[in-house]
Amino acid sequence: MIEGFDFEEEGRTFTCTVEAPRANRPQAWWWFSVSGDGQRYAPFPAVPEDTRENVQARIVKYYTDLVTRRSMPAEARTQWWQRGKKTEPTQP
Repeated sequence: MIEGFDFEEEGRTFTCTVEAPRANRPQAWWWFSVSGDGQRYAPFPAVPEDTRENVQARIVKYYTDLVTRRSMPAEARTQWWQRGKKTEPTQP
């Protein structure tokens, strides 16, 4: 299994590490952080076939998709109890 590494992508520094299994998590996972973002992410488990290139590509894709989703407007959602109800227009 490969060790952790850092890389630069689009002006950001990505720091990637593999964290060993724990009692509540029996498998090692890839974790990463990004400069300018205070959150850490664990997008996928570590596997013996991992290479620096494929891990980097998967992390960039994951983070790009995450940033894209964050930039989208929130969807208007109904509460579960409102689903299927037809609302009558109010009369002035």
